[in-house]
Formats: sequence, C-alpha cells, structure tokens
Amino acid sequence: MSVALGLPGMPAPVLAERRQTRKIRVGKVEVGGDAPVSVQSMTTTPTTDINATLQQIAELTAAGCDIVRVAVPSADDAEALPAIAQKSQIPVVADIHFQPKYVFAAIDAGCAGVRVNPGNIKKFDDRVGEIAQAAKDAGVSLRIGVNAGSLDPRQLEKYGKPTAEALVESAVREASLFEEHDFHDFKISVKHHDPVVMVRAYEMLSERGDWPLHLGVTEAGPAFQGTVKSSVAFGTLLARGIGDTIRVSLSAPPVEEVKVGIQILQSLNLRERKLEIVSCPSCGRAQVDVYSLADRVTAGLEGMQVPLRVAVMGCIVNGPGEAREADLGVASGNGKGQIFVKGEVIKTVPEADIVETLIDEASRIAEQMETEGVESGEPQVTVT
Repeated sequence: MSVALGLPGMPAPVLAERRQTRKIRVGKVEVGGDAPVSVQSMTTTPTTDINATLQQIAELTAAGCDIVRVAVPSADDAEALPAIAQKSQIPVVADIHFQPKYVFAAIDAGCAGVRVNPGNIKKFDDRVGEIAQAAKDAGVSLRIGVNAGSLDPRQLEKYGKPTAEALVESAVREASLFEEHDFHDFKISVKHHDPVVMVRAYEMLSERGDWPLHLGVTEAGPAFQGTVKSSVAFGTLLARGIGDTIRVSLSAPPVEEVKVGIQILQSLNLRERKLEIVSCPSCGRAQVDVYSLADRVTAGLEGMQVPLRVAVMGCIVNGPGEAREADLGVASGNGKGQIFVKGEVIKTVPEADIVETLIDEASRIAEQMETEGVESGEPQVTVT
C-alpha cells in the first residue's frame, strides 16, 4: 500500500493579495514588491562585544532570522560594526539614535542598512541630503523608524500625544524629505505599544504611498503578552496585505522573537509551513495525557525542517478525523494509539510507545521527503 506525502500542487491560499510596494534591498534580502515577508530581530548583547554579538547573530540565523539589527549608541559600538557586518551571515542593520555621525559610520562600516529615528536625532532634517547621498553611493537602504516613545516634538505638540495621525504625519514628512533628494531606498515603520493605534497607523500609512512597511508593536511586553499583542496586530495587517517585514518585540531572548514571527507568517500561509503540531486542548473525554504527549512529541521533533503536520489527539470523538487529515497522527484511547500516515492506519501501539512511534515515523517520512524532494511532486511512502 502506498500513501502520498508532500505539499499540495496548488499554492496555499492567503486571505488577501499583498499590497504592491516598491522593492528595496537590505543586503542580500529583498523587501517589498513580490519579495516574501521577512523576519527581523535585534541583538541584546553589547555591540562592542563582537564575539558575543556574532554568536547571537549565528543563533538568530539558525532560527530563521532574515535581517538583524544592532544598537549603536556610542563611538565604541560604531568601531565594532565593520567586523560584525563582514562576518554576519545575514544582513546587519545599524540602529542609530541621537548622533547623526553614527549614520555615516554605519554606512562606512559596510552595514546593509541603517535605521534612523528622526524624532530623536539632532538636527536630522538638516542632514537628510548628506545621509541620502552617502547611502545612495554605498548602496545602503534605510528605515525611517517612527516610535510612539520618541515622536518628533513638532507632531507631539500638535497632537498632544502619539496618535496614529501623529505617527503617520511624522513618517510621511521624513519620507518626502528623502524623496526630494531622489532617494527612495527606504522602508518605514510607525510603531506603538497599543495594537489598535499601531494597526490604524499602518492602515493610514499604506494609503499614503507605496513605501515598503516594517511592522512592529513596540515594547510589546513579556513573552506571553507580547506574542498575543504582536499576533493580533500583525495578523490584522498581514491578512489585509499590509506589511513587508516584521519584528516581534519581546522581553525575551531574541530567538524567541524569530520563532513567533515565523509562526505568524506560517499561520497566514505567507511562509512555507514546516513542522506543525496539531493537538487537542483536552477535555473530559480524553483518555490519555494529551498535554504530556504533545510536549514530548514537539520536543522530539524540534528542528525538523520539512513541511509535516503531526496530529496528537486524545479522544475518539475528533481524534480519528484530525489524525486522518494530518500527514502523521495518533488517535489515542483505552491505553493505546492508532497511528495514521496520510489518512491510513498503519499500526496500533500501546500508550507507552506512542511518542517513540510518532518520532520514528516522522523521521522516516522526513528523510524520504528530503531524499525525493517535496517540490518534485508527491513522494510516496510504502506502508506495511
């Protein structure tokens, strides 16, 4: 008996077509246009500690991060940039505040991009022409980053607080200054800690021009709260086709930001799904410890990179149906589990062997998918 595995032939459905924006480059990564939505994060190490920063960048790269930002608050940090930019496997963006001289230092250091905050850089508007020319000559893109916590004093005075209108007005004003100097290689962000204000700001900004947009809920909070706020805000915007690159801001290790960002994109079919665990929330019908089963299967399959949906179900009501719909699944009950591969029961095992069996079957399927190539059609696995 043979069972088809692999991705369906048709593209995965999305909720809305992507908004058409101009395309820019951040080093080797394209942002905007028809480029996929990219995931960013920021290092938490002192930039002056080159080895520690590069180690964290390597961890972020392994987690799937596309672009990384490093803080440059001092001359010592600026001096560390050349080594970091040269050795990083993904494009490095220098994060600049207060001192415009560090913008030029970052460009000279070979950074792929520079994030500037017009609201807190001294006499920024007076230096736009110089910055635009330097960036253009070096082939470096910029991000105009407007934040609720550091809004341009002119907009703050006008609106009284960082409203969506204030954020957008500041961003559009700065964008126009760069465009007056014939510089267009920039993206824009208008971040706010309140998802409602943030969503409204990006909606308004998307109507004002074709700039690529970097999404972010700033100071989103600890891991749980920040994940919820970011998921709600990003999901709302991305589902409407708004957003070209994202950063989930968490009070947590930056690798966790990347994991959440990737999961958001995969959930919206904006990035190819890899391993997906489908498990029931448990209820009075459950006859096994679903929580433990799901956690152990997830841990055992960590790092798997093929698109594989694994269902871990704990009752006879929804279990068989969900397990049958997955690439690999188990419907558990009465001290045993039925193991499904692409809709077919291949064996029944004791409850104590469920986790080991699922991990073994997943590894076997993944190996065959990698060998035969999931893009080459629908690989077959022989079930005995």
